[in-house]
Amino acid sequence: MSKHFNIVIIGSGPGGYVAALKAGQMGASVAIIEKNKVGGTCLNVGCIPSKALLASAHLLHQIYRAGEFGVQVSGEPTFDWTKIQSRKDRVIRMLQNGVKSLFTARKVEHIAGEGKIASPGIVTVSTTKGVEEITCDNIILAVGSRPAVIPSWPDDRDVICTSDEALHWKTLPRDLLIVGGGIIGCEFACMMQAFGVKVNVVELMPRILPELDEHLAEEMTKIFTKRGIKCLVGTKVEDMKLGANGVEATLSGEVSVNADRVLVAVGRRPATEGVGLENVNITTDRGFVRVDDGMRTPTKGVYCIGDANGRCLLAHAASAQGVVAVENIMGHNATYDAPIPSCVYTFPEIAGVGMTQKQAKEQGIPISVGAFPIGYLGKAMAAGETEGFMKVIRHRHSDQLLGVHMIGHNVTECIAAAGAMLHQKVSVRELVQVVIAHPTISEALREATEDALGMALHLPPRKVVRMSAQ
Repeated sequence: MSKHFNIVIIGSGPGGYVAALKAGQMGASVAIIEKNKVGGTCLNVGCIPSKALLASAHLLHQIYRAGEFGVQVSGEPTFDWTKIQSRKDRVIRMLQNGVKSLFTARKVEHIAGEGKIASPGIVTVSTTKGVEEITCDNIILAVGSRPAVIPSWPDDRDVICTSDEALHWKTLPRDLLIVGGGIIGCEFACMMQAFGVKVNVVELMPRILPELDEHLAEEMTKIFTKRGIKCLVGTKVEDMKLGANGVEATLSGEVSVNADRVLVAVGRRPATEGVGLENVNITTDRGFVRVDDGMRTPTKGVYCIGDANGRCLLAHAASAQGVVAVENIMGHNATYDAPIPSCVYTFPEIAGVGMTQKQAKEQGIPISVGAFPIGYLGKAMAAGETEGFMKVIRHRHSDQLLGVHMIGHNVTECIAAAGAMLHQKVSVRELVQVVIAHPTISEALREATEDALGMALHLPPRKVVRMSAQ
């Protein structure tokens, strides 16, 4: 007899494993199927390994600045790439084991194998021992995504790589060409430059980080340029060829760039093929499984969360969606509608939540914008981290808080407060009443909020333009 569960989850990334833990917490019998390693992309080839490597890169970056703080470092700072990789792998293993122990604590059955929907309420699992069939009342697809590749380019993952390979490089290149100036591309550019790699970033759009607030991108471009990272925006890679010493890329304008390796960071594609969607009459839109705000697909009893549904390709969004899906399965009325922050772990960091200035203008919303340079803060000066600013977008008529965007030291920690305020739909005048500890980087949030109201205390008074009577 096959096993029966209330919920079967295919995929154990940040969406799948959180959904499994929530289901266990709510008393459901639950199985989670994973064909690779527990934790999915985020834990194994995404968020966690990249942040571990970035931590080493940032520390090295700081050591080079030690003299500014009166700290003497004898000799030229060096690093051991093998030990850096070993530390990263150790962090991954610890988190994998942590997830597995939580499965045990919540009575979640972890099945190693490839899951596929055979028909409504039936999932098959292919393992080294054969094919097992399990039945269930509900299915949650949490199959994630994979890095996009350029089909016409040479298929040599030792030289033309995605982030999956680059996070586990055994050696570093001398010259790196990054194709794609989005979040992944910029994080790698920042990291590799700190390790002494010469970096060129090619971005087809008019600016790097095109999905974020444009002023954040402008500031990051200035910082990259100062560090020697070349950003070629509005530029297309016309051709890519393997050579004796790496690759030769031909860019628009017949510009030629040589590099030891290429990192392809042009986005991600849903990993929904081969999971049996056709067996439950689910069609896709460019590979994405479309769902409603409760994470339901058009087929009763089948839900889809995370990257595979295309709503938001971020780990924390997947986790939130996993909770929503399980709560709806268990008879609650849950909706996925919370503001989702975006973070970029460069140094300085970038974070944003809510509407950008450009989006507000495109929708014809009357806005006032407040901004405050982080370098004006006592904490920033004391820490020697003076780059960046915070920016608040306010509805000029209703006083509603629309968006908050920031670049600077530790702003990925500061953005949580802004997200909470947006979620509670507070007004800007309510936000300005919040007392923020001094000295902190978060003080810039209050200052920018005051500036959006034209009442900042730590900025010169705004000039008031008075219109003459007609």
